[in-house]
Amino acid sequence: MALLPVEVAHTDDEALLIKAAHEYAANELFPLDRAWDRGDSSVAAVLPKLAEMGFLNLLVPQGYGGLGCSYRTYAAILHEIGCWSASACVTVGVHNMVGLILSRCAEEAAKAEWLASWGEVDSFAAFALSEACAGSDARGTRATAVEADGGYRVNGEKMWVTNGLTARWFLTLVRLGTGTDNAALTALLIDGREAGVERSAIRGKMGIRGSETAVISFSDTFVPRAHLLGERGGGLAVFLAALNSGRIGIAAQGTGIAEACLNEMVSYARQREQFGRPIGRFQAVAEMIADSKVELEAAKALIWRAASLEDAGTPSRAASSMAKLYATEAANRIAYRAVQVHGGTGYVNECRVEQLYRDARITTIYEGTSEIQRLVIARELAGG
Repeated sequence: MALLPVEVAHTDDEALLIKAAHEYAANELFPLDRAWDRGDSSVAAVLPKLAEMGFLNLLVPQGYGGLGCSYRTYAAILHEIGCWSASACVTVGVHNMVGLILSRCAEEAAKAEWLASWGEVDSFAAFALSEACAGSDARGTRATAVEADGGYRVNGEKMWVTNGLTARWFLTLVRLGTGTDNAALTALLIDGREAGVERSAIRGKMGIRGSETAVISFSDTFVPRAHLLGERGGGLAVFLAALNSGRIGIAAQGTGIAEACLNEMVSYARQREQFGRPIGRFQAVAEMIADSKVELEAAKALIWRAASLEDAGTPSRAASSMAKLYATEAANRIAYRAVQVHGGTGYVNECRVEQLYRDARITTIYEGTSEIQRLVIARELAGG
């Protein structure tokens, strides 16, 4: 089922994009995703197709050559992709999030140059925030940038970088100068083709194995001055704005996973018989199905609200965090029930819910843990 309520009208173009996302993901991404999970290989192989279909250029404004999708349409597309491939979903989401930040924060000349080709594979982007000692607390960033002729020299290491093995562009948080407080934190767009950029794959992940995750090291890497995004010392604000928008995308990934789990659960409960009747007729199983449906629809409503606020130009940190918190935790609960309904069958990889259970787990961690979302929500309410 679609992410948005049936009464929400789409333009013809939006409806076609959402339908195309569903059909492509169900027919082509799904079998590939199962293979990626078993082989720990990369979704990068389908980047040309994703680019051809416009899925790498969803949020860039039309004036800069993008599709200029509404955030509600964007979330609906990610939901459809996430239902069949959580790995492809986060890959598309991170790239588009970086493009959105460039459209908002880059200097005009640089923005026009970058965004004109943003939908092409050669412009593939990654989000480089976390470090070994800086995860939930970005103020712990240790990567540094110093003034150089015409720009900056960057040194340091970033962890858990989604899209990091293939990306050309890295939206990166660094400390510019010698300051140790937030005023030194600055956002730079680093070209991965520059000298001094090294990439190391992080292997052995529990789930979303098709999504690239990497350690990125910068060694005296040059960054032109025009690649500074936002204000000098305003990097934390740039990244928090990116996360505010990105959390809606991860919430949609969560509902995609949850939708897949519910579909598998219902199908199995209809066909599996015990004591002479389908297990879906037993109260315990019926309650798991009913609870999952209610939670899924509630999660979708929270995403719709947060995306609507983005579209109205009044983004809400609390609304985005509520959507991310509830949708991802609901996805984990629904995945748990899906395995439970399948019994022993759900515990082996031949059954899809085993992978979905593992894929769901990361959603409560990246783009801000559930604990961080609760802090954001509480601070918005309490004014702290």
